[in-house]
Amino acid sequence: MTTFSFRRGVSHPSKVSLFALLALTASSFVAAEDDHKFSVSLGVFVTDRESTTTIGIEGDSAGTPVDLEKDLGLDRSDAVFRLDGFYRFNDKHRIDFSAFDLSRSSTKALEFDIDWGGVNYPIDTTVNGEMDLKVYKLAYTWSFLNREKGYMGITGGLYVADMNLFMAVENGTGVSGGGITAPLPVIGLRGEYQLSEKWFLRGSSEFFALQYDSFDGSLTDFYVGVDYQMFKNAAIGIGLNSVGMDVGVESSSLTGDLDWQYSGGLVFVKLDF
Repeated sequence: MTTFSFRRGVSHPSKVSLFALLALTASSFVAAEDDHKFSVSLGVFVTDRESTTTIGIEGDSAGTPVDLEKDLGLDRSDAVFRLDGFYRFNDKHRIDFSAFDLSRSSTKALEFDIDWGGVNYPIDTTVNGEMDLKVYKLAYTWSFLNREKGYMGITGGLYVADMNLFMAVENGTGVSGGGITAPLPVIGLRGEYQLSEKWFLRGSSEFFALQYDSFDGSLTDFYVGVDYQMFKNAAIGIGLNSVGMDVGVESSSLTGDLDWQYSGGLVFVKLDF
C-alpha cells in the first residue's frame, strides 16, 4: 500500500472571502461582549467539495489526476455535525477549537484508465472509493484591540487534517492509496462585533504557506457568521466557511498530491458558560 500526501492549487470563493474581510474590518472599530469564559457551538455544516488527487509509486510522482467527486462518484455536497468553541483566559487571550468529519465513500464504473500507486484500473472497471477525512482546528488569539462592543486579534495555531484515501476494484483484493495526518500551522486575524443588544458578527481569516526541500503546501481558511442571543447563556446562529488546501510531497519514499476545497453553510446552537 502506497502512502501519499497532498497538494492544493488554493481556491477561495470571492464572496466568502469578501464577507470574512468585511467582518474583520468591522471588528477593528470595536472586546468581548460579555464575561463568559467558555463557549461551545453544536451545529450542522452543509458543505460543497471539490478535490483532485494524484498518487505515485515510491520514488516516482507519476499518477493519474482524479476528480474524486466526478471520476469516483464521491458526494459533492453533504451535511455533517460540527463542534466549535473557545476558552477565554481574559480580555486579551483565548483559545479556539473546531472538530468535524468530512468522510465519504462511493462505488462507480470508471470512465477512463486510472493509474494510482502503481496499480492500473482500466476503463469500465467498477471501483470502490473511500475518503476518510477528519478536521481538527486549534488556535490561540491575542487581542491587540479591545473596545466596548468587540475586538480584533492576531491568531495562530494548527489546522490538522487526518486523511486517508483508498480505491479498490469492487469484489476484488487490490487496494491502492494511503493516508497522512497533516498538522499545518496557520496565522491570521480574528474579530467580533456587537451589532445590537442581541446580534453579534464574528469573522476569521487564516493562512499557511511553506516550501521546504521536497515538501510544499498552502492553506486558506475564511469564516464569517452571525448569531442571535436568545438568552444570557444561549444563542443560535449561521455562518459561512471556505477552505482551500495545497499540500504535496515528492521524495524517494513518499509521493503524491491533492487539490482540495470545501465551502459551505453552518447552522448552530451556541452555549456560553
